[in-house]
Amino acid sequence: MSHSINKLDNQEELIMKTVGVIGLGNMGMGIAKNLIKNGFTTKGYDLFKVKREELKSNGGVPCASPAEVGKEADVVFVMVMNGQQALDVAFGQNGLAETMQPGSVVFLTATIGMGFAQQLAKGLAEKGIDMIDSGVSGGLSGAHNGTLTLMAAGKDEVYERCVDVMQAIAKNLNHVGTEPGQGQVVKSCLQALIGTEFTTTFELLVMGAKAGVDPQVLLDVIKTSGGGFNNYENCVNLIMDRKFKDTGSAITTMRKDLNITLDLAREVGCYMPTTAQAKELFQAGLTKFPDEDNWCIVKLFEDIAGTIVERKK
Repeated sequence: MSHSINKLDNQEELIMKTVGVIGLGNMGMGIAKNLIKNGFTTKGYDLFKVKREELKSNGGVPCASPAEVGKEADVVFVMVMNGQQALDVAFGQNGLAETMQPGSVVFLTATIGMGFAQQLAKGLAEKGIDMIDSGVSGGLSGAHNGTLTLMAAGKDEVYERCVDVMQAIAKNLNHVGTEPGQGQVVKSCLQALIGTEFTTTFELLVMGAKAGVDPQVLLDVIKTSGGGFNNYENCVNLIMDRKFKDTGSAITTMRKDLNITLDLAREVGCYMPTTAQAKELFQAGLTKFPDEDNWCIVKLFEDIAGTIVERKK
């Protein structure tokens, strides 16, 4: 098995790894494409054939199972929806653990919670397989542009061994700890902020529209003030353009992530009423608009206020 020299060293010729991606959805496909772009042999698996074909058309190697992805792979990214899926991918029939060699690395980029991450790492360690537990942030654009933020937890030498792979998919690398689960904790903290930022944004936009202020004015002022975030700007633009579907931020994911955040809060004994309220709003949005994206929740506020936040002609 080949191991790459850290890109930061530049003292020896770079030996490219063979890398895999399990889960070729919005985020996983973006990761795979950037790995291919940066010269890595990239194998991939997804339940949906169309996704495997898309990987092939972009220069990747489609596989029939996680085990096939893991064979001869140095690093395999796991980007699935929940903890049980991650365990199945690793330890189920035709799972990664059947073929990945000792010293190879499973790079967990899915948000599955601290407990599942620890369980996954323990099972992999019994096979001699290392794990990096890394939350990711940056959304669809970050995944496809290679500008993600990583919150990676893993042993120092394993982290260093994966720097070249991380640099291929991310702009901001953060080594947040050495123990499995710590990456999940940092992601849960981040999602608490993002969830409450979303719901506050929905509230203020509707209040401004009801009072007769152009939402573009609110966007222009707030994005250049102390309250300005890239997330806020993207959110307001999509709402004004009434784009609530296929924007890469399914409401199901945020609802799931906030549930994980509140599970962690209960486990460690923290009181998070604002995050809990945000989670309930995402649940309401999911009930009303199950196939739409995060921004659809603004329509709940609009219905109550009897107004619409839309771009002025």
